[in-house]
Amino acid sequence: MSQVSPAGAGAGAAAPAAAATAASDDEPEIDVISSSDSESEPIYIPREKEPVVIRGVGNITVFGMNSRFNTDYPPELTGYIAPEELSATLSRVNAVLKRHVQTSSRWLLCGLAFCCCSLGCSMWPVLCLNRRTVLALEKCLDHENVSLYHKLGLHWTLARRPTEPSDRLTEYVLELKILPKAALNIPD
Repeated sequence: MSQVSPAGAGAGAAAPAAAATAASDDEPEIDVISSSDSESEPIYIPREKEPVVIRGVGNITVFGMNSRFNTDYPPELTGYIAPEELSATLSRVNAVLKRHVQTSSRWLLCGLAFCCCSLGCSMWPVLCLNRRTVLALEKCLDHENVSLYHKLGLHWTLARRPTEPSDRLTEYVLELKILPKAALNIPD
């Protein structure tokens, strides 16, 4: 049997004791209790859906504004709004367009007839009437939003988008956005 000297035994025993004190110096003396917030489920924020686009189907178009919009019920709105309410809104919008676009088209024909004589100044009334038509439509859509659609989580806007065959021309379309529901699990 081999004998172990007391100096070797003391040196061997001192090394593990020194390692234990060095390890205890690195560790904090107080245990930190993790909060329950870090362990909670991830917060789900709903993504915004693509808006439903309603394009103009009229036979007169003046500066991108059609004379009427399609009143067919899009299938994407099933469960959000009744078809009767949507058709009533679109008929109100079409009534505004009927008043304004016919007047604009008459002024456009007069402006084109006298364009050479007036050096293009006869086109200004048509531009002003087009701006007035856009403002009247936005006012009509705002009234519809406040009276019904915001309560249902929907929002009407009049937007300018490129036409289908070519990106050079733009037209006015109606967009019906589905607003995301407020998440109740997110703190204020």
